[in-house]
Amino acid sequence: MKYEQSLYKIVEPIRLNTIKRLNKGKKWKYGYNKENDVVVISKTGIVGDIIEIQGLQIALPKQPKEVYSCSKVKLEQKWKQFPANAAFKKIKTVFDWQVYPDDFKEEHYSYIDEEFKRREEGFWFMNNGKPTYITGTHYMYLQWSKIDVGAPDYREANRLFFIFWEACKADNRSYGMCYLKNRRSGFSFMSSAETVNLATLASDSRFGILSKTGADAKKMFTDKVVPISLNYPFFFKPIQDGMDRPKSELAYRVPAKKFTRKKIREREEMDDVEGLDTTIDWKNTGDNSYDGEKLNLLVHDESGKWERPDNIKNNWRVTKTCLRLGSRVVGKCMMGSTSNSLEKGGDNFKDLYNNSDVTKRNRNGQTKSGLYSLFIPMEWNYEGFIDEYGQPVFNTPDKPSIDPQGVEIDFGVIDHWENEAEGLKDDQDALNEFYRQFPRTEEHAFRDETRNSLFNLIKIYEQIDYNEGNKNSSVLTTGNFQWANGKKDTLVTFNPDPNGRFKISWVPNIKLQNNVILKNGVRYPGNEHMGAFGCDSYDISGTVDKRGSKGALHGLTKFSMEDAPANTFFLEYIARPQTAEIFFEDVLMALVFYGMPILAENNKPRLLYYLRRRGYRAFSMNRPDKIWNKLSTTEKEVGGMPNSSEDIKQAHAAAIEMYINDHVGLLQDGTYGNMYFNETLNDWSKFNINRRTKHDASISTGLAIMACNRHLYRPNPETKKQKLNLSISKYNNRGFSSKIIKNKI
Repeated sequence: MKYEQSLYKIVEPIRLNTIKRLNKGKKWKYGYNKENDVVVISKTGIVGDIIEIQGLQIALPKQPKEVYSCSKVKLEQKWKQFPANAAFKKIKTVFDWQVYPDDFKEEHYSYIDEEFKRREEGFWFMNNGKPTYITGTHYMYLQWSKIDVGAPDYREANRLFFIFWEACKADNRSYGMCYLKNRRSGFSFMSSAETVNLATLASDSRFGILSKTGADAKKMFTDKVVPISLNYPFFFKPIQDGMDRPKSELAYRVPAKKFTRKKIREREEMDDVEGLDTTIDWKNTGDNSYDGEKLNLLVHDESGKWERPDNIKNNWRVTKTCLRLGSRVVGKCMMGSTSNSLEKGGDNFKDLYNNSDVTKRNRNGQTKSGLYSLFIPMEWNYEGFIDEYGQPVFNTPDKPSIDPQGVEIDFGVIDHWENEAEGLKDDQDALNEFYRQFPRTEEHAFRDETRNSLFNLIKIYEQIDYNEGNKNSSVLTTGNFQWANGKKDTLVTFNPDPNGRFKISWVPNIKLQNNVILKNGVRYPGNEHMGAFGCDSYDISGTVDKRGSKGALHGLTKFSMEDAPANTFFLEYIARPQTAEIFFEDVLMALVFYGMPILAENNKPRLLYYLRRRGYRAFSMNRPDKIWNKLSTTEKEVGGMPNSSEDIKQAHAAAIEMYINDHVGLLQDGTYGNMYFNETLNDWSKFNINRRTKHDASISTGLAIMACNRHLYRPNPETKKQKLNLSISKYNNRGFSSKIIKNKI
């Protein structure tokens, strides 16, 4: 199957006439355009394509009439680093420049001006016949940055990275980016290049570097930042204080931005120029690193690998204040990393990443963290599978491609990755580590170690991988239940809706839908023999912190003679609607549609009272571990199951464990389980029996399993022990007949 990329897409959120009108007057301002909900990164007042990357709509500059090309031949068109100006070979500083004659300077003003323009506005070039835009920051990285292999290669993944980063800089709502990456993606060098780029333009500013350890931060500073700074041409490079290769702080004294053509022509004396007073340094890793300091840029390298007791979330709460003055964002953060296992601190980075979703904003228009999350799948940026045009070779080509070094690529990165993963199937921890290092999905990036789970993680991840391979497109349907014609307590219908709260994998045939039996004004489930629901409810519509646990509902079939898959979870609901009543009604409609009973926790009884009040008490199952006479008054009234007893907690966890071992992942017959709900599978993988409140899906599914297997929890009937006469009868055989000799008791 041919790979279809979903990393970015061209969108048309603005009418073409509007774009033309504003382009004509050069009215597009760099930054967030609230009226059209786009981030404009063009600095010319004119925009072209609008692309969407991970939910963020970004307006690019318009393609110019003339686009630079290194060749007229299409196949020869690609990014090539421009050779250094030979005339500048001996010019190391602006002071050296000053001593050259005016005619020499006049000859090279246009070259210097053009480089400043590319740095500011970006650069267009022809790439295999396609006009391609890179940001100014990206240009500085490709043209003027020195990395471990010399000059960086052009990569399409990096182009998208820098476009997203430019949008983060332009957007006054954003504190920067939280980049979830694969190993060897180049983030350390790209962020180092951006640090130098911005620092050599800013006056009276501070730039900071943090990594998973202080030693790593120092190494990034000495091995990446300093060499990139040294490699800058004289017209970009300020005069530096101290050593050429400092170990802890890089200080700029004279501002290079002063030395544009205009300033040079004015023959401004160097002695009269005020110092830049800008520094780049690094700090040891800790929650309070850079506390109280004002920063223009903070680079967070390997932020997903902070190990306890260091906490990236705590550090970000502190350093975030370094990037703002009051409500105004004055600095940015470049945060990027692969993730450790969750137990080793990866959970903190995962929370930070999830809290940076641009589609979830507060009333100020900011994400919960203030950052913008970006994930670029490994297939976009895997060494050895990027061709000479910087494009990933996703699928195995009909004829070999060529990489930038002239080496043939005759295999697709997707096939290569799948083969690597297949070879690690027998070592789940090794496979999970491979996924974390080279993730194709966000779930891969946050895979945990198998020993940290109560349940069989190998089987859980087998199922997740199987589901992801199937994409679940033909299996799951998202939608909502509704009363027919809006009339309650009649028939329920299911309506597909991509924004719906329910996910379902199976519906009963039309004859079994809405199978509700009415007896003496009480409604009974007509499909009790087919399955049951489990539910983790909540009572309060809202909480003070606006968070609260979600309501969870799961439907599970059991073996029956009906046309239904056996032992299959067919419904998942994990949501917290605006009011508890909406949740209760959602649950009720699902029960009616499937005609199945429900086992719910009765420590939060509002749902159970809601069902009773509506005439559906018979749908609420009683706890299976007690006979009717042993139930409390409340339990008799509304049903349900408590969660306080240690025995019940253990039985609940054992029920999930049993189901996973028997019906999840690779089965004994070589097929895979029918558990298609990855959100629930991930909740199982992290289930903590001592912190059950965080695991709504696990609570709900465990109750569903117990409901479908209630016979296993039936109490043994009490029997009176009677004294047994175990003596053997003896007979008197005297005479003509045998007589039993009666024993004295």
